[in-house]
Amino acid sequence: MNRGLILKFENLVQLHGACRQLRTFSFRKASRAQWRSVQSSACPAWPVLYPHLWQRDKLTSAALSQHRHLATKEEAKKKKKKIQLTQGQVEIRQKMTVEELAQAMGKDIDHIYEALLYTDIDLDSLEPDSILYEDHIKLIVNKSGMKYKSAKLKEEKERENADAVRRPPADPAVLTPRPPVVTILGHVDHGKTTLLDSLRKTQVASMEAGGITQHIGAFLVRLPSGETITFLDTPGHAAFSAMRARGTNVTDIVILVVAAEDGVMQQTIESIQHAKKAGVPLILAINKCDKPEANPEKVKKELLAHDVVCEEFGGDVQAVNISALKGDNLMVLAEATVALAEMLELKADPTGLVEGAVIESRKDKGKGPVTTAIIQRGTLRRGCILVAGKTWAKVRFMFDENGKAIDAASPGTPVEIMGWKEVPSAGDEILEVESEQRAHEVVAWRTYVEQQEKAKKDMEVIEAKQKEHRMEYKKQQQGLAHLSWKQRKAVLYKANKHLVFSKPKERTEMDKNVLSVIVKGDVDGSVEAILNILDSYDADDECKLDVIHFGMGDISETDISLAEAFNGVVFGFSVKANESIKQLAAKKGIKIKLHNIIYKLIEDLKDEINSRLPPSVVENKIGEASVLETFSVTVGKSKVPVAGCRVHKGLLDKKMKFKLIRKGSVVWKGSLSSLKHHKDDVPVIKAGMDCGLSLDKSIEFSIGDEIICYEEKEVQQTTSWDPGF
Repeated sequence: MNRGLILKFENLVQLHGACRQLRTFSFRKASRAQWRSVQSSACPAWPVLYPHLWQRDKLTSAALSQHRHLATKEEAKKKKKKIQLTQGQVEIRQKMTVEELAQAMGKDIDHIYEALLYTDIDLDSLEPDSILYEDHIKLIVNKSGMKYKSAKLKEEKERENADAVRRPPADPAVLTPRPPVVTILGHVDHGKTTLLDSLRKTQVASMEAGGITQHIGAFLVRLPSGETITFLDTPGHAAFSAMRARGTNVTDIVILVVAAEDGVMQQTIESIQHAKKAGVPLILAINKCDKPEANPEKVKKELLAHDVVCEEFGGDVQAVNISALKGDNLMVLAEATVALAEMLELKADPTGLVEGAVIESRKDKGKGPVTTAIIQRGTLRRGCILVAGKTWAKVRFMFDENGKAIDAASPGTPVEIMGWKEVPSAGDEILEVESEQRAHEVVAWRTYVEQQEKAKKDMEVIEAKQKEHRMEYKKQQQGLAHLSWKQRKAVLYKANKHLVFSKPKERTEMDKNVLSVIVKGDVDGSVEAILNILDSYDADDECKLDVIHFGMGDISETDISLAEAFNGVVFGFSVKANESIKQLAAKKGIKIKLHNIIYKLIEDLKDEINSRLPPSVVENKIGEASVLETFSVTVGKSKVPVAGCRVHKGLLDKKMKFKLIRKGSVVWKGSLSSLKHHKDDVPVIKAGMDCGLSLDKSIEFSIGDEIICYEEKEVQQTTSWDPGF
């Protein structure tokens, strides 16, 4: 046989084998059936002529057969699983949410809503994350033509309490004296910051916005006599009551500052209540005694009404007359504080694990989350592992009140701590733990406890709402009892179909009169204080106030995106917004309101609320006239009633609106048909002039009726909300 023909024949045989393999793969995909290796007999002569090709093809077929067998097993398993799903069996469990049930059924959320349309569930209050009762879950599955199968419940072991707690009281033998922690309390602008400024010889008061302290400052003051006192300067005005309360929780002594010319004010009374609640002794500092209108005796007598009895009246409260601005009697006040601290015998354990309290927290651009804290037990050093609230820290750096780095902080010392993973809340307890692993355990436990409590509260709210709706549903069913089941179904469908065809997020209609706000502040305490003010908002019937987000730090792009989504306003307190953020906000039409004084921020907020209130229509009276005579005039084929009037106040303007008053009641409102003076049509009749006027043809006049001319003006309403200052 020719050599060329033999080569061509070999090529044809190889091509035939490749085609057979391709055909094999195609057939497997189409049929999805188990395969058996099939030997072809297309060319019975070539295996004898070319045995090496036959062996290679045989090995290939065997490998393909093994692969097909394995692949077929996997396909069979998948097929079995798919058959279970298509049979319509749903695995259910207790406390499934709407979204979880929809996923288990392979349906969308709207299908669940439609299945619940004719039940006693309140669709308005139902969200994708709402928890369903087991009987409602079964009802939905049955209505969908599917079967349910209860999931096997795993017995959850009760988690062991992994929280960190304070150590037992220390042995008195190891206790050492510590500086007293003194809180300055009092009404706004009574001189608290100026007093501290004079004691520590700094210019903090001049740096504060508007001369008002906006958040707690903790300082260690060293007196000429050698003693040290830790002072907490808490804000004085109403917005920061919560921060003042936190100050008294960590303090040993309260210095109550009262201005000699103003006397006892609202925040003075609140400060006394905070001190009493915390069981902290008071020292009275009567400030501004250098002023000619100062009356210290009046202040002492006013305080008697609040159970603050000075020593000269037989009580135990020391009273010192001072002038914080001029520095008068400040050493006397300091000595009184030291003397009271000695009587209290303030001591602490400087050894062992650290315990303390967060006075203030903030997010610093360069430092990250930072806290100002008071150490109450142990000695804090770099590298310590701390836990506060639901966050923890490995102490990287520590700073004193002047920003100077320090290596250790003993009990009674204020310190700024760097190294927190997240920003803890002001007032949180600080506890040292042995390791990072232990810190993770504590945070995980506290998060778990919070989630459990939240779930419990949510269930209570849901159950209360569902119970209320069931009552309404029963009443509704009773009202439809006379109808057939088809008629009832039709009535319920018409009443509720708008809930089915709307998306879940759109089920609750947004009220037009809603002010959505985002609050950003420099420190945690400032944000908390602003939120406390907003909590007092009680004018939802006028305009709903909705805080959609709050936090610390400068205004970010996320804040702008949120404000755009909710058509809201961003309020910033002692924070900044860079140029790119301002440009983005301007492009999207978002308002950014930045303030350094709380009064200004609240006033601006009230203005925003007022702008969302619908204008009210006010009637502005222009003139009054009395009907002296009545007669009728023939116009065409009909008679028109005419009143002869005399204007006794203001004027009557034909362009304005009029109303007819009879025996104190408004009989008619509208526009004049005609206004005449001596048979001449005139636009205006002034006071003291007589005129004839006609109204609607159907209106009859009576002698003694009053004609009032007025104009309607739209006046911007103002909110009735009073934030309390």
